[in-house]
Amino acid sequence: MKRGRKTNEANSSSSEDTTEKESKRHKVVEKKSTVVQSPDWANLLQDIILQVFQYLPLLDRAHASQVCRSWNQVFHMPDLWRCFEFELNQPATSNLRTTHPELIKQIIKRHSNHLQYVSFKVVDSSKESAEAACDILSQLVNCSLKTLGLISTARPSFMDLPKSHFISALTVVFVNSKSLSSLKIDDTPVDDPSLKVLVANNSDTLKLLKMSSCPHVSPAGILCVADQCHGLRELALNYHLLSDELLLALSSEKHVRLEHLRIDVVSENPGQTQFHTIQKSSWDAFIKHSPKVNLVMYFFLYEEEFDPFFRYEIPVTHLYFGRSVSKDVLGRVGMTCPRLVELVVCANGLRPLDEELICIAERCKYLSAVGLGECEVSCSAFVEFVKMCGGRLSQLSIMEEVLIPDQKYSLEQIHWEVSKHLGRVWFPDMMPTW
Repeated sequence: MKRGRKTNEANSSSSEDTTEKESKRHKVVEKKSTVVQSPDWANLLQDIILQVFQYLPLLDRAHASQVCRSWNQVFHMPDLWRCFEFELNQPATSNLRTTHPELIKQIIKRHSNHLQYVSFKVVDSSKESAEAACDILSQLVNCSLKTLGLISTARPSFMDLPKSHFISALTVVFVNSKSLSSLKIDDTPVDDPSLKVLVANNSDTLKLLKMSSCPHVSPAGILCVADQCHGLRELALNYHLLSDELLLALSSEKHVRLEHLRIDVVSENPGQTQFHTIQKSSWDAFIKHSPKVNLVMYFFLYEEEFDPFFRYEIPVTHLYFGRSVSKDVLGRVGMTCPRLVELVVCANGLRPLDEELICIAERCKYLSAVGLGECEVSCSAFVEFVKMCGGRLSQLSIMEEVLIPDQKYSLEQIHWEVSKHLGRVWFPDMMPTW
């Protein structure tokens, strides 16, 4: 009996050992099967190809899409079509690049609802190219654009179109997008009613609006934008649209702090344009509300047209004179622009700007970038100017030909003195020889 009991116990123990070994073997097999389970190579390959495609130019991407079906599928993935620039010109009269018509058809057919960041670059001045851009715009009925830019590298293009045709195409985008945050429409026939459509559909999302040289927009039209687009952070427009009411609207409590305001002050015909004056109280309210704003002003005026400007303190930070400007105006700049960070003067004439530069250095404590074109300055005054500004002048450009040697400094000596005060090696620019 004992012997039989031991045999049974041995058999039982052996059975348990066998069961335990089988269990361990199954676990090992399961573990191995988990480890060696092959990934979804098809999806992995598509992810890799997608990353590669994102770095390829469009033409190379199109050629690669013809390799196989999988690559063609990647070519049409939405991620590759969120951002697109349409380049438009007339191949019969230009050798410049253009987006192929067949590709445009494919984009409208398959990817219009994927487009989010779109620009139209008209690279010639033809009316036909501008019309082609409008035709594409008018078909984007399924779009949800976040940014839209209409760029003319040669004028007049969009301004040559019938206003109704342009407005109709642009309205399609305004109505259907609902989430526009950035809009660049310089040199276009956009008008007040179309801006009202923009505001009605995108007032909560619009953050950047750039619309210089739009003659059909009135101060009331841009005021409508400022009154209702409280998230607007960047704005660029012509001076004739700037008003006290606009600055006060941008300064209201419900409006976010503006980060960038660009004003183009342009005169096409001397004596033909009457420029108004903005009240100091309006500028004060504006800068109080947005104390860190970059106020950029481009002046393209004739000498007799500067009278309404620089009569009292204004908060301009970046100032560019595209035409010759008088000593008197530059002297007023030093007295009225204490926030000035950058100053570029195209030309001045034959009278040295010694006193004016010294005044600017004394009064403009934040000045860090200066470019002087055809502006004569004595070497001593220029060195003194740099000495007063010191190392904060990160950019300093002046032609050697306009520096006037004097008893204290010659042209050979000046770069050593200027370099010493800047804390880096500096040389004046040289006039091109061609």
